[in-house]
Amino acid sequence: MTTTPDSGRSNHLPASLVANLQSVLIGRGRGGGGDGEESGETKPTPSSEAAEAEAEEETGAPSNAAEATVAESDPAGDGSEKVKKPVVLVTNADGIGSPGLTSLVEALVRGGQCDVSVCAPESNKSASAHSVTIRETLAVTSVEITGAKAFEVTGTPADCVSLALSGALFSWSRPALVISGINSGSVCGHQIFYSGAVAGAREALMHGIPSLCISLHWKKDESQESDFKDAVDICMPLIQAAIRDIEKGSFPRSCILNIGIPRFPSANKGFKLTRQSLWKLTPNWQAITANRNPSAAHFMSMHQSLGVQLAQLGKDASAAGAARRINAQRKTVEVESVAAAGKPETREVVKKFFRLEFLDKQQEDLDEDLDFRALEDGFVSSLFLSLSLSL
Repeated sequence: MTTTPDSGRSNHLPASLVANLQSVLIGRGRGGGGDGEESGETKPTPSSEAAEAEAEEETGAPSNAAEATVAESDPAGDGSEKVKKPVVLVTNADGIGSPGLTSLVEALVRGGQCDVSVCAPESNKSASAHSVTIRETLAVTSVEITGAKAFEVTGTPADCVSLALSGALFSWSRPALVISGINSGSVCGHQIFYSGAVAGAREALMHGIPSLCISLHWKKDESQESDFKDAVDICMPLIQAAIRDIEKGSFPRSCILNIGIPRFPSANKGFKLTRQSLWKLTPNWQAITANRNPSAAHFMSMHQSLGVQLAQLGKDASAAGAARRINAQRKTVEVESVAAAGKPETREVVKKFFRLEFLDKQQEDLDEDLDFRALEDGFVSSLFLSLSLSL
């Protein structure tokens, strides 16, 4: 495995993070884990003092200025020794039962370097962007995940992170790191605007907590569920390096590290620091009829039932508001005609159903250092995002 830093942009990476990552990669190469050759130029590993000095200059905080939030654990189980570990909060956009999140949590727990908490959507919330729920009540349910305290939420990834950081669910005050992933599907270019996965990491950043967003460049009919385990193997050295830098206070606090894993993780060509591209999927709106979509017909029949109408009446602040909604459900309504005063005119209310799908299209002439091109070429894309979306 190789790294391919660019001399013009490698300064965006904290020096200590680069040193930690490269030491792991070099160690793997010597141990036979890679091909033993460096295909790209590798930045020399700085000394620890130089790394901390450069990190202090980049983040604006001394390397030992702030310690990561930790939780006490008892490895022996007899109360004889208390070991403090950093807390890592995991969320995602694919839902708490997705293989990407499961594989990541299992690896973090197995590694034993941190205490793991999980707060994720109960169902798939991809493309939910940074939406939050303010007019509905969210349900939160505990979930059994070995070695971690976990909750599923009937909300978006941003809801999950915001709720987890509120102090209402977990005993810790704040985690050391928030990881959103591993999500299915690349998060590149314009898709960053739609991404619920990025929003989960961004919500943490808005609370001043370092965060990572990790996604797998999933391809239908090509990718397999086992690819998530290979993706975890790639990400763990970077996660461990990030935790070490957070404990020293040298991890950047003003941006998200967005990591993209190529569709064949075990055959990746190394890490590449990238720029955000203009790549996007093509929106395709499909008209859905009641005959073609049984769920739509069921929805229409249920929506017109007396029981639903009565339930809606209970939600209205006034009887007038309830009457307007019931009238809107009828196929025809009577309105005053402007053309013929005093004579009612009948108009038909048109109701249609549509479903949005995104279609992938061939992207051409992409620079090699852009995020989507790097993934297509088999590299692990590393892109820093600020609250303004891109550095």
